[in-house]
Amino acid sequence: MKILAFAEQREGKFKKSAFEVTQAAKTIADQLGAELVTLVIGDEVESISPALSAYGVSRILVAQDPRLHYYSTTVYGKILAEAALQEQATVIFLPASQMGKDLAPRAAVKLSAGIAADCIALSVESGEIIATRPVYAGKILIKEKINTPVKMFTLRPNIFTAVMKNSMQTKIEKISVNLTDADFSTKVTGVKIVEGRPDVTEADIIVSGGRGMKGPEHFHLIEKLADTLGAAVGVSRAVVDAGWRLHDEQVGQTGKTVSPTLYIACGISGAIQHVAGMSSSKCIVAINKDKDAPVFQIADYGIAGDVFEILPVLTDEIKKLVGK
Repeated sequence: MKILAFAEQREGKFKKSAFEVTQAAKTIADQLGAELVTLVIGDEVESISPALSAYGVSRILVAQDPRLHYYSTTVYGKILAEAALQEQATVIFLPASQMGKDLAPRAAVKLSAGIAADCIALSVESGEIIATRPVYAGKILIKEKINTPVKMFTLRPNIFTAVMKNSMQTKIEKISVNLTDADFSTKVTGVKIVEGRPDVTEADIIVSGGRGMKGPEHFHLIEKLADTLGAAVGVSRAVVDAGWRLHDEQVGQTGKTVSPTLYIACGISGAIQHVAGMSSSKCIVAINKDKDAPVFQIADYGIAGDVFEILPVLTDEIKKLVGK
C-alpha cells in the first residue's frame, strides 16, 4: 500500500497544514505498514521541499513549472491525479483548506475515489482507516470508512498536531506531467495578499466580531485586541452580509472552518451556522450583553456585558500581561 500526502504551499512557503497533513499521513502509514510519499506543486518549490523531512516523509515528489506559480483547479487536479496513478497510491490526504476543499473533488472524480471530508480524527481498525468528521453543521460527529479502491481524506487545519522531529534522509524526485494550453484555459494574473495578521484557518488565536459590534467603525476594538494577542480577526456572516468586513474573514458554515487554541466571540449570538465553523476551538470565550445568547452554551468562559465597555479594558489588561 502507498499513501500520498499533498503539501500545500503559497508563494513559495508551506502552509502550516502541509506539515499537519504530512505528519498525520505518516502516523497512518506506520500503522498500516504503508509507504508515504508527499507531493509538492508549484513554481520553484524544490528548494523548500526538504522542510517536510522533519515531519516524517522520506520521499517527496515535486511538480515544478513557472506556470504553476498560482493555484489552478484544473492543473493541480490533473497533477495530483496523475501523481497518484504513477505511484499507485490508494490513500490520499489533503488539507481541508480553501485549496484542499477545491482540489479534492476535482482529483477524486479523476481517480473514482470516495472522500471523507473535513476529518477531525483518524484511526486504523482491522486494517481500515476510520475517519471522524462533523455533520449537520457540527451537531453530530460520525465515524466512517471509505469502500472505494482509492480513498481520499481532507483534514481540518489546526486539529492534527505537527511537531518537528529529527529530519529524515529525504529523496526528492521531479515528476513530469504533460500540461497543455487547454489545461491553463483559466489563468490567474495576480493575487492580492492581506498582510499583517494570520489567516483565520491557521491562527492559534482568533478574535471575532458579530452584529453586536453595531457597525464597521467599531471594529478597531476587535483589531486592537487581536493585535495585542497576535491573533487573526474573524467575523460572522451577518457582518459580511452588511458589508462591514470582507468575506475572507468570515467564520461559519458559509465561511471558513477554524480550530484555534483560543476563540474570542464578541457580540456574536451563536447561531448554529456560525458555531459550525468554530465549535472545534479548544477554548471559547464569549462576550455578549444578552446573558441568554446561545453562544454561552458552547463557551468555556462567558462575559455578559457590553462589548464596547469590556473590550478596551480587556485589551489594556492583556497589554500589561504581555508587556506591550
